Amino acid sequence: MSDINNPYQSPEAPIIPEAQNSGVLSEKMLRYLKEASPWLRFMGILGFISCGLIAGGGLILIIAMAAVSSFTEELNQFPVWIFILIYLPMGLLYFFPSRFIYNFGTKIRNFQFSNSNEDLELAFKNNKSFWKFLGIMSIILLAFIPISIIMAILGGIMVGLSSLLS
Repeated sequence: MSDINNPYQSPEAPIIPEAQNSGVLSEKMLRYLKEASPWLRFMGILGFISCGLIAGGGLILIIAMAAVSSFTEELNQFPVWIFILIYLPMGLLYFFPSRFIYNFGTKIRNFQFSNSNEDLELAFKNNKSFWKFLGIMSIILLAFIPISIIMAILGGIMVGLSSLLS
């Protein structure tokens, strides 16, 4: 039987794309990129602001907990360092995607004025870095789901056993 008649055969494509369309951006593609540039920079700036608010909010919470714990004995036993371990890394982690998306928009804007392939390459490099970072963070967060389920089950068992023993 011939390969042409086999409907289950995987499609084949050349490893190197044809030269007629390689490396050329149409006017419409460039217009879409240029229209997206201000929004990308805006979202990057909002990300930087959010990063600062998260880290600053964590610091304010730590200071407030320390101030209130001197008046209340119950709060004095609460470990304030937990907020340092939660809020400051969250603010730091939020910085990187904000930087990538802001740089993506900035390099597209630079390309608009310079028409330099280097600016366009750097823009797409930042776009790749943004999505790579989000992908890695998603994998890490997905890995925590089974761990969280196991911890919740073990916590429930321990609470149940402690109530039976007392």
